[in-house]
Amino acid sequence: MFNTCLSVALIILGIAALLCLVRAVIGPTVYDRIVALDTLGLLLISFIGILMMLHDTVAYTEVLLVVGILAFVGSVAMAKFLERGDLFDSD
Repeated sequence: MFNTCLSVALIILGIAALLCLVRAVIGPTVYDRIVALDTLGLLLISFIGILMMLHDTVAYTEVLLVVGILAFVGSVAMAKFLERGDLFDSD
C-alpha cells in the first residue's frame, strides 16, 4: 500500500513537472520562467526523495543536497541580475 502511494505521488510530481516545464518555455514574462524553473528544481528534489523511499536507500542524499544548493544559488543569481542588471559589481 505504501509503495502504491509513493508511485501515485511520483506520477503526480511528473505531471506537475511537465506543467512547470511548459510554463518555463512559454511563460509570458521572465519572472514566470524563473518561478517555473525554481519550482521544477523543488519538484526534482521531491522526486529523488520519493525514489529514495521506494528503493529504501540513502545513496542519493548528496544528489538532493547538490540540487537544492544549485536551485537556491540560481534563484539568488537571477534575482540579483534582474534587480541590478549585472551579477558582479564593477567597482
